[in-house]
Amino acid sequence: MIAITSIIAAMTAFLVTAVSGRIVIPYLRKLKFGQTILDIGPRWHKSKQGTPTMGGVMFIIGIVLGITVAMTTYALGWREIYSGETSLSKVRLFAGISLCILSGVIGFIDDYLKVVKKQNIGLTAPQKFGMQILVALGFAVTLYMAGDTKLFLPFIGTFDLGVWYIPIVVLFVAGFNNAVNLTDGLDGLASTVTTIVALLFMVLSGVVCNNATMSLFSSAVAGGCLGFLIWNFYPAKVFMGDTGSLFLGGAVCAMAFGIGQPVLLIFAGFVYLMETASVMLQVGYFKLTHGKRLFKMAPIHHHFEMCGKNEIAINRLFGIITVIGCGIAFVLSYFG
Repeated sequence: MIAITSIIAAMTAFLVTAVSGRIVIPYLRKLKFGQTILDIGPRWHKSKQGTPTMGGVMFIIGIVLGITVAMTTYALGWREIYSGETSLSKVRLFAGISLCILSGVIGFIDDYLKVVKKQNIGLTAPQKFGMQILVALGFAVTLYMAGDTKLFLPFIGTFDLGVWYIPIVVLFVAGFNNAVNLTDGLDGLASTVTTIVALLFMVLSGVVCNNATMSLFSSAVAGGCLGFLIWNFYPAKVFMGDTGSLFLGGAVCAMAFGIGQPVLLIFAGFVYLMETASVMLQVGYFKLTHGKRLFKMAPIHHHFEMCGKNEIAINRLFGIITVIGCGIAFVLSYFG
């Protein structure tokens, strides 16, 4: 039954996202919502100038509809199972959806400002981070008020953190939200990595945690990302923009906290962390050495580009790394 609703969520999200590309992409072109490529990136990225952006609305619509259709089918077809879901699991689901949408709204505002100004300068860093902290805080307080205060550590145990649970949630959400945003720098990269991460949480929700609501949520995210890859894989016909990347940042956090195992993101989301760490190391090393660079360019996917790897090869490499990380996360969850 969990499998059936998960398939419904995934297929709905995939089809809606894939089909919507035929409508949304031409409309974005008509509005001239094209990406502006700054000179600070690889010079060959200039060929992507004008590619429609804000395409994340495609999978946002697909994922939300996928969840809605699956939840309706779930509630009507197997009421006894739906009623058996704990109140906490329901709060986690709806709080997670809210986190995704509000994160996407922040991204939409940022994208809109960039498109209107025709440059890659939207919200200032303090504005963007401040809004992300507020959204993360709302998510954290909601979970805390629902009685969610425990943190699972594989092979160690579960710890009740009490009120300290709130700052930890905020740290995770704000951190991974920005990490997914940084990962969205190559055609199909963020979509590929997030598809794999979503598939992991779909399996964990259904097999390990027996959490039907989060299983269908994760399935919808995976389906939406796959549907978007049809249009976003190299050479991309549309970019997700911050609208999409921040939505997905919220989604990976919603999935991890949805099954009560956010620590798994350290392994499953290793690529996200690697991208963020590369930027931090680059900036720190640049300041310490007064102008020298640790990487040829950051985030690290650009370093690989500068080393001669094409975007498809980088996607493949980062995808393999994510599969390995997700495999470790699965073992830790299943046996831990």
